[in-house]
Amino acid sequence: MLSFRTKGYNGYGIQYSPFFDNKLAVATAANYGLVGNGRLFILDIQPNGSIINEIAWETQDGLFDLSWNELHENQIVTANGDGSIKLFDSKVSQFPIMNWKEHQREVFSINWNLVDKSNFISGSWDGSIKIWTPQRSNSIMTLNPSIDYTTIAAPIQSTSKIPLSHQQQHLNQANTSNCIYTAEFSPHSPSMIASCNGSSKIQIWDIRSPHPLQIQYNAHGGLECLSVDWNKYKNTVLVSGGTDKSIRIWDLRMISKIDQPSSQSPLPSQHLRGPTPLNELLGHEFAVRKVQWSPHDPKELISTSYDMTSRIWRDESDERARFLNTKLGGCKGIFNNHKEFVIGCDYSLWGKPGWVATTGWDEMIYIWDSHRL
Repeated sequence: MLSFRTKGYNGYGIQYSPFFDNKLAVATAANYGLVGNGRLFILDIQPNGSIINEIAWETQDGLFDLSWNELHENQIVTANGDGSIKLFDSKVSQFPIMNWKEHQREVFSINWNLVDKSNFISGSWDGSIKIWTPQRSNSIMTLNPSIDYTTIAAPIQSTSKIPLSHQQQHLNQANTSNCIYTAEFSPHSPSMIASCNGSSKIQIWDIRSPHPLQIQYNAHGGLECLSVDWNKYKNTVLVSGGTDKSIRIWDLRMISKIDQPSSQSPLPSQHLRGPTPLNELLGHEFAVRKVQWSPHDPKELISTSYDMTSRIWRDESDERARFLNTKLGGCKGIFNNHKEFVIGCDYSLWGKPGWVATTGWDEMIYIWDSHRL
């Protein structure tokens, strides 16, 4: 196990470089992200096991997520607490090389397209999802789950503004029900997107379609869904984690259409239980903050939680089966070295499968072998 302390800064996002086996980028925020600056760290893992800080940038607000540019080995894009998105280059040490500011509230999620590689996506507390490219100074598309796309006849137009309906909603209330906690491209398609929000919804989008919202359903019984991730080997399988402490596996082929409540239903839509997951993994004592499938094994995943642990899970469910059975795998190991909330995690793409990195509010980064737990 290796470790590094981001002194004075609490960890939020962490990701291995897709180009180098010894590089990590870490997004952090002072004062637990409530107020104060942020700092982006680029870390080098040395052959002797030590970790050194190659370069770091200070930002005026906290950083909540990051993603490496899949086309440029030195560039990282960050999600910022002031609603901005910044692109950094490790060869430019003093300031970001690009800055975008369209979101009206904190940006919580940033993800580079692994298939197209020319664009990336952001999700924000303002309820909108935006698609960007470094070649443009404004976003190329805006999606908003609060819009009924089934009533829109024309294709979604490129836009750099939040839809007016949501601007009005933002002025009237400030809650997390519309907060986009995660938005990410599918690793199997350049146009498919999965997102999740504070109203327990998972949305599946196809940006090629005139009506991009393809599937929407209640994932965690009305409680906040904090994370969603595509399986790297099965293009219809997702995992989600929420404040109900559960990790749920979904097969989109078993979820028919956009979740619309029946007009005869006595319960409002927010009380709908939603579809049945393919599998459910239980064990965390508090909310599950992040879930991620392994890039090496279609049945392994990692989770982080507010219970100060990170856990490795085995999903033994069969997506060809229609009903849950009693032998679906479970927790294979618990990493409990963190002393505060564990927020970010990432699998190494390189070397021996099983190496992961985690970061949390205890200002610590740990690199450990999940197969040794």
